[in-house]
Amino acid sequence: MSKKDKKFFNTVGLSSFGDEDSGDVIQLISPGDESNLFFEDEIPEELPILPLRNTVLFPGVVIPITVGRQKSIRLVKKSYRGDRIIGVVAQKTMKSNEPGIEDLYQTGTVARIIKMLVLPDGNTTIIIQGKQRFNIREYVKDDPYITARVDFIDEQFPDKNKRETKALIQSLKDAAMRIIRLNPDIPQEAQIALDNIDSPNFLTHFLSSNITADVKDKQKLLEINDGMERSTLLLQYMMKDIQMLELKQEIQNKVHTDIDQQQRDYFLRQQIKILQDELGTEGPDNDLRLLKEKAKNKPWPKNVEEHFLKECDKIKRMNPAAAEFPVAMNYVEFLVDLPWNEFTLDDFDLNRARKILDQDHYGLEKVKDRIIEYLAVLKLKNDMKAPIICLFGPPGVGKTSLGRSIAKSLNRKYVRMSLGGVHDEAEIRGHRKTYVGAMPGKIIQNIKKVKSANPVFVLDEIDKVSSDFRGDPSSALLEVLDPEQNFAFQDNYLDLDYDLSKILFIATANSLDTIQPALRDRMEIIEINGYTLEEKVQIAKKHLIPKQRKDHGLKANHVKFSDAALSRIIDGYTRESGVRSLERNIGKVMRHVAKSVAMDEGYQKNVGPDMVKTILGAETFDKEIYEDNQSAGVVTGLAWTQVGGEILFIESSLSRGKGKLTLSGQLGEVMKESAMAALSYLKFSADSLNIHHKVFDLYDLHIHVPAGAVPKDGPSAGIALLTSLASIYTQRKVKNKIAMTGEITLRGKVLPVGGIKEKILAARRAGIQEIILCERNQKDIDEIEARYINGLKIHYVKNAREVLDIALMKLKVANAIEFKTDELKNGQLADRVSE
Repeated sequence: MSKKDKKFFNTVGLSSFGDEDSGDVIQLISPGDESNLFFEDEIPEELPILPLRNTVLFPGVVIPITVGRQKSIRLVKKSYRGDRIIGVVAQKTMKSNEPGIEDLYQTGTVARIIKMLVLPDGNTTIIIQGKQRFNIREYVKDDPYITARVDFIDEQFPDKNKRETKALIQSLKDAAMRIIRLNPDIPQEAQIALDNIDSPNFLTHFLSSNITADVKDKQKLLEINDGMERSTLLLQYMMKDIQMLELKQEIQNKVHTDIDQQQRDYFLRQQIKILQDELGTEGPDNDLRLLKEKAKNKPWPKNVEEHFLKECDKIKRMNPAAAEFPVAMNYVEFLVDLPWNEFTLDDFDLNRARKILDQDHYGLEKVKDRIIEYLAVLKLKNDMKAPIICLFGPPGVGKTSLGRSIAKSLNRKYVRMSLGGVHDEAEIRGHRKTYVGAMPGKIIQNIKKVKSANPVFVLDEIDKVSSDFRGDPSSALLEVLDPEQNFAFQDNYLDLDYDLSKILFIATANSLDTIQPALRDRMEIIEINGYTLEEKVQIAKKHLIPKQRKDHGLKANHVKFSDAALSRIIDGYTRESGVRSLERNIGKVMRHVAKSVAMDEGYQKNVGPDMVKTILGAETFDKEIYEDNQSAGVVTGLAWTQVGGEILFIESSLSRGKGKLTLSGQLGEVMKESAMAALSYLKFSADSLNIHHKVFDLYDLHIHVPAGAVPKDGPSAGIALLTSLASIYTQRKVKNKIAMTGEITLRGKVLPVGGIKEKILAARRAGIQEIILCERNQKDIDEIEARYINGLKIHYVKNAREVLDIALMKLKVANAIEFKTDELKNGQLADRVSE
């Protein structure tokens, strides 16, 4: 053995022992030079065979073996007392505890027992060194241990000075160095050992013994005689080992990075927790504990409680720095804050409720009666699905404020949601929690805000809901406003059933035409008509004046309004069904008075009509007043507008021509059709009215409805148009101070129309004394208070003939056109004659 090899041998020491059964060994090396330590004639041809499991011994390699089998112990002890030479062969199968001849490979290694140790547990450990390879020629015996005759194998390796050999040896060393760097379990001394190995044979045996490979692969390396072939196969195994080690290192680096980040987050959280304890602030764990304590007293359903606890457990496992943590915390906080089965107690004092409704609103008897009926049934039954009421009427009549009064009379919480311009379904149903910035719908949000599960909920301007690509909110409202469905309303954010059936929903609308039919069908429609002048005066005295006086810091003795002053404001400065403009104008008067009081100026405390004109200026609106009946073809009709009723004048005139019909005054299609229907009926009835049929061909007819700048439409002017045409063609006077409204058919039937109350009040204000209505409109008159129709004579008719009999006088107008029968026969026009 050379000095260099001895140095290497002394450098690498024994670090652990293996086991012959397990084969879990760390191999050691004691390299020799190119020649064998023993010559073939010094080694007996008949060798005792020691089977090894899970390892292969290579020449020059030193390994420890723990011997546990009885046959192997007898073999080792006998050999150790003799020449210490044995044959070592690997087993084919690892499971065999007592391997037979057929279980052993045919190629093995001659070994010398360097040391034998008997351990306290009875096992024997030996340190052996491989010397030379051999092939088993034949087995001699297998008792008391296996003995075989062998043929020794000489090492065949090309000259180490050849270029191919040098390149291969260098490749093996480079691969070995990479393995050492990649595998932290290999001691750094192994690199020194590699640097000190010069023998190609010993290098291949050393690396073959230490590579990570199966026993069969190592046995294959042992059996190959050609050194170059063995080294090439060894290099392949080593490259596979390198690839596995690199992949392993990559995985470990990723895991290590994740663990480092988690450890860093953990330490930071612990430091934050300590700082919070020092500062007296509370962390997320304490917030969750407080929420659970608050949730203990919640009267919520069983499934909601289970869902809440499940969400809390999920939050516990979350990292507080994670993006999902605040989302989950907000959700459970919302669950706790939402009122589940938390109701306010209704006040069933019906007299008190009626008194409150009367105090807050003048008139509106239908709505008040409906609320009192609801309270009465609730008082008797104590369990009733809340009605879905829709208050329909013009702006400013108190629909929205009525909801607040209803809540006050029921002793319930009040919440209002404006639906004007809402076009996103999520405003009703909310967003799913998966979306960034998700929120519950406005329905659930407002319920949480009032902290009651049975408030009075006003859905304002339900007729102004629109839809676009984001959904149809009116369709989402179908579930909200259906008593058969809203007991299990599903909000996308909440993701739980919520009971809306105890909520009293009150919707408001200015028009029913734009409300979805299915939605309209779910609501109980209560129409609120515009206020009359008398009602507006009372509303101003009881509500508007005290409110404006308080808003402007005035006292009751600072200003007083007379009824005449209020009437002048209503007639001359407002044109509405409600009282908003009236309130604004009263506010103007109050500001004028407040200025005088603040500056200690003298002023008139009793506000009269003249003072109104001084403060507000010239009247903004002119009231239509009935005109005389001296002209043929002029008839007073009645019209309904969003700001109340008005009288409407229908004017007709004839001129020489070819029977052309002209309509003017911005008439709508329906009104034009009514004019044509009236003319057709008049032509059909010409003989009974003593009208020559050729008059229609020889005179052009012009129908005009003032004022020309105001659009007009609707069928209710049908009988007024007929009366105007009959008057111009017969030149008979129309009865004085009479007005009419109703639709006409081609057969002359009179059909009912709407807005009767507003039209009656407009006629009364204009000085009308008689009104013609369809017989089927009598039910509308019956609902109007008697004081509004006192002094009016109302005629109910079924057909157009009755209308003409009532409206037309026998007397002709002054300067009437006289149609001469003889001239009409000859196709000539009549001349106007003076009276």
